Amino acid sequence: MATEVQNRPEQSLSSLVGGIVSDVQDLVKQQLQLTRKEIEEDIRKAGEGAALFGTGLGVLFLGALELCLTLAHLLHWSTAPAGTDPASFPLWACHGVVGGILFIFGWSVACAGKARLRAVSPPLDQSAQALKENVQWMSNPK
Repeated sequence: MATEVQNRPEQSLSSLVGGIVSDVQDLVKQQLQLTRKEIEEDIRKAGEGAALFGTGLGVLFLGALELCLTLAHLLHWSTAPAGTDPASFPLWACHGVVGGILFIFGWSVACAGKARLRAVSPPLDQSAQALKENVQWMSNPK
């Protein structure tokens, strides 16, 4: 085996340097592709979290609106003469139940969306650091 290595024709210095430069260019291209994929993934995750958070805020708003209607009906019920509401469950209580459910659901969805937004890593964490190291190595080879 040692004779096989010795019998190979020696490569010129320019072909070795050309091979190294080609390999470095390939490495940088692959690093940029990885960085792009990482950014696309972070944007997708952030979009999902923002959509969930926005949906939660919308439902939360509807719950708050329903609770405002509850207060209006409660005021009407409390000032009405006795015996004028034939329902066994007053209208203000119906609005209160629906508003409370919407409020709790909206709050939980908004909190889940906020947690997803926090879980999205800042873009270019590891890829940017690796790319910086590659550029430094290329500019200052030791």
